[in-house]
Amino acid sequence: MEKRYTIGVDLGGTAIKAGLVDENLKIITKASCDTNLPRPASEVEQSIAGLCRQVAREGGVPFEQIKWVGIGTPGSVNGVTGVVEFNANFGYNNWQLAQNMHALLGCRVFIENDANAAAYGEYIAGAARGAKYAVAITLGTGIGCGLIIDGKIFSGYNHAGAELGHMVIVKDGRPCMCGRKGCWEKYASARALTEDTREAMRQHPDTIMWSLVDGDLDKVNAKTAYDGMRAGDPLAEQVVKNFTDYVGCGLTDVVNIFQPEIICIGGGVSKEGETLLAPLREYINREEYARTSQKRVTLKTAQLRNDAGLVGAANLGNQPGAHAF
Repeated sequence: MEKRYTIGVDLGGTAIKAGLVDENLKIITKASCDTNLPRPASEVEQSIAGLCRQVAREGGVPFEQIKWVGIGTPGSVNGVTGVVEFNANFGYNNWQLAQNMHALLGCRVFIENDANAAAYGEYIAGAARGAKYAVAITLGTGIGCGLIIDGKIFSGYNHAGAELGHMVIVKDGRPCMCGRKGCWEKYASARALTEDTREAMRQHPDTIMWSLVDGDLDKVNAKTAYDGMRAGDPLAEQVVKNFTDYVGCGLTDVVNIFQPEIICIGGGVSKEGETLLAPLREYINREEYARTSQKRVTLKTAQLRNDAGLVGAANLGNQPGAHAF
């Protein structure tokens, strides 16, 4: 019996990644290249096509045997029309991505929001496997969120649903790129943790964290405060506590709104494992509305990590009612 192969593409502002995926949800080969923004959409499309052909070739699969290509991209993604209606980071409006990629590749093409594709990957092959109701949250430059309801990706009426990073948790708080103030991602993303760590260090020249980065603020990242906390630095401990409270505040809202079976946390900060998750569980258990219920949300680390978007995108054609181009 001939094996079935699909290709998943994870389109990011920094890098474009593609993976050849078999019917067992295993990634056979991967390739990536720089996104090189800003540049015309047509050049990005050529890069995507080149990576797709590369992973098929390196996997020993004739491209004619690829059943489809699925693409996860930032922005408001209309999978029915095949159009990325708005992508702030790329600067493209009404991008005819699916049709253009079909013309370049000659095979069926599906598109979806990148966070939704990653959530679907965790749902079919990772931490959310088997859950009818699940939320996947990535703590990165912003906060990426994908929502699974009754086993299907939820994108909302206008294909911009589940932008949970833009819930306001601090009224009139920090300005956000979306135009609002006080959005969750301005306090609880990996970038926010990095910025808050730097600011704390500027105000406290005696903190251990300076030695952890060789006195160079440019070396500060989302791990610095956790490393400082493990080294016994009270300031680092406070930075981590503040971050945990901000993450927990938003997660509790997510639980109260959706009551999912599983929330899986991805992004680089998730590598902290139980150091991150244990206090978040305490926060949610203390604050959520249904805290007396016997059925409680399970909070866990995302399993597929950086591969979630590739696996999810490669299987978009298996979504009920999926539209191909």
